[in-house]
Amino acid sequence: MTDAIHQLLDRSHELGADPRNTNYAGGNTSAKGSATDPVTGKDVELLWVKGSGGDLGTLKRAGLAVLRLDRLRALVEVYPGIDREDEMVAAFDYCLHGKGGAAPSIDTAMHGLLDPPHVDHLHPDSIIAFATAADGEKLTRDCFGDRIVWVPWRRPGFQLGLDMAAIAKAHPEAEGAILGGHGLTTWGATSDETKDRSLDAIRAAAAYIDKHGRPDPFGRVIHDPLPDLERRARAAALAPILRGLASTDRPQVGHFTDSDVVLDFLSSERHPALAALGTSCPDHFLRTKVRPLVLDLPPNVPVAEAIDRLRALHSDYREEYAAYYERNKDGDSPPMRGADPAIVLIPGVGMFSYGKDKQTARVAGEFYVNAINVMRGAEAISTYAPIPESEKFRIEYWALEEAKLQRMPKPKPLATRIALVTGGGSGIGKATAERLAAEGANVVIADLNAKAAADVAAELGGPDVAVSVAVDVTDEVAIEAAIREAVLAFGGLDLIVNNAGLSISKSLLDTDAGVWDLQHNVMARGSFLVARAAARVMIEQGLGGDIIYIASKNAIFAGPNNVAYGAAKADQAHQVRLLAAELGEHQIRVNGVNPDAVVRGSGIFASGWGAQRAAVYGVPEEKLGEYYAQRTLLKREVLPEHVAAAVFALTGPELSRTTGLLIPVDAGVAAAFLR
Repeated sequence: MTDAIHQLLDRSHELGADPRNTNYAGGNTSAKGSATDPVTGKDVELLWVKGSGGDLGTLKRAGLAVLRLDRLRALVEVYPGIDREDEMVAAFDYCLHGKGGAAPSIDTAMHGLLDPPHVDHLHPDSIIAFATAADGEKLTRDCFGDRIVWVPWRRPGFQLGLDMAAIAKAHPEAEGAILGGHGLTTWGATSDETKDRSLDAIRAAAAYIDKHGRPDPFGRVIHDPLPDLERRARAAALAPILRGLASTDRPQVGHFTDSDVVLDFLSSERHPALAALGTSCPDHFLRTKVRPLVLDLPPNVPVAEAIDRLRALHSDYREEYAAYYERNKDGDSPPMRGADPAIVLIPGVGMFSYGKDKQTARVAGEFYVNAINVMRGAEAISTYAPIPESEKFRIEYWALEEAKLQRMPKPKPLATRIALVTGGGSGIGKATAERLAAEGANVVIADLNAKAAADVAAELGGPDVAVSVAVDVTDEVAIEAAIREAVLAFGGLDLIVNNAGLSISKSLLDTDAGVWDLQHNVMARGSFLVARAAARVMIEQGLGGDIIYIASKNAIFAGPNNVAYGAAKADQAHQVRLLAAELGEHQIRVNGVNPDAVVRGSGIFASGWGAQRAAVYGVPEEKLGEYYAQRTLLKREVLPEHVAAAVFALTGPELSRTTGLLIPVDAGVAAAFLR
């Protein structure tokens, strides 16, 4: 038993590691073998198969569904027919063996009803090119002879499992089958034999396309991509508008792709017609919707003209999608989930994809790249002919798919929100970034220290959760560049935390203009520049937003030897009020936090401010945190995570009607009470 599982996992990892073999979370693999039944002590035949929602490349033992083979095959006797085949998925639960394991997927019947011990089901681009070709059956015979048989399109389910078992028995010489409109299934006596058959079929299909295919399946080039810098600048200009449109029904996170595959497709004369046909493989259009939104203007039109046209096309897309739903729905169809596009194609620029989080958006884009490769292959050797619209609808609005969506965990409070934290590489900024990410936000870590920012982004989980940008907040050009990187990384911007700061403790007479200017440039001017750049994006998106200032108790309290820092913090505190008054009409809330004496982990205190303040108060530097705590009403030390909690409170769902507020996080300093 253990050997069979190890072999199955090793095979799954090898196949799933290469996107040419299958896409993320696509396909499934299985193995059959015997194990001892702990109740009877006798051997029992089992099926181990990748469970629902798992990914082959990262599959673990817990991701396998384990079923009694005799009970699974006994379901044939109670199968109520194709009109009620969805009932069989619930019946799989009565075939499970042991505790734990994953839920069985819809493809379980195909794996269990086929006799061979090992079965692979994959979605390779080269094979789906055959599966979606108008004469796919003939091409399959030409390429593979009797080794791979053709199976006409049938929606995945119990009946497809019965069909596959019958075809395998009728063709004992066959090593697998191409499923029309869907993908590849292979089988074998051993794990290695099955894997080799899968890989050989994928390579053979690709070689056939290379040898027999037309060199220009997408037609002639009608316009070249924009140069790299111009392309990314235009993408950044369009991203907030597109995200706002794609979030009409519900907020979305975005992903931008300008790979050669995408740009080549969008440069061709046939891309509008092919894109209109939609994707075919069920795994594709469940992620991408049946078709993308395509801008029908050349790359060099003015940005304003492109935006106006995108708004009109989006309105048309929503009407067309609603009509698609209405003409295909029946009495059992789930409600329409939303009419906004998941994929937006901009000639000369690239592709924007959208989803409930960054990973979902990125994977949707990867699936459309798969679809482009499929269209290229099918058009090279034949004509691209995806499954009918009605069949796509049956998959997209399948009751089983709806049930899977309903089982998804409830979104975290800041899910779909995109935050940028300045000074995010240490102290309060790092703690804030960690809290926002923990609550579901995507976070851009902005810091003068590029390494510190990159380290924090990596700790938070990497580019599907957080990215880093090196930025000097006194540099207007650098800020604009950082905002562009943020919108290209996640599609837009919803939440800014103005945290970058420094402090130099000097008396009035010892404070020269350079010290004054430095602190005001970083905190007062820097916060203004960041807020202004972020507000432009938020207004373009039309989704509202939050701007948070990390000010200070010193914005209210007048302490000794602190004129430059205190004045800069007072400037920040009043910016909160001014911007709250101005941005409210755009549903942008502006609030602030007044911390005090956050010593632990603070870059400011570590860079000399701690030693200076300790000298002012006449205490050892290492006792400064304790000193500050004892002068408060609560006698408690303030830590970075306490400030982060206040930021979350201001940006989460509970204070949605609050703007212009400054929250003290100082353990109680009476002299700094707001009046």
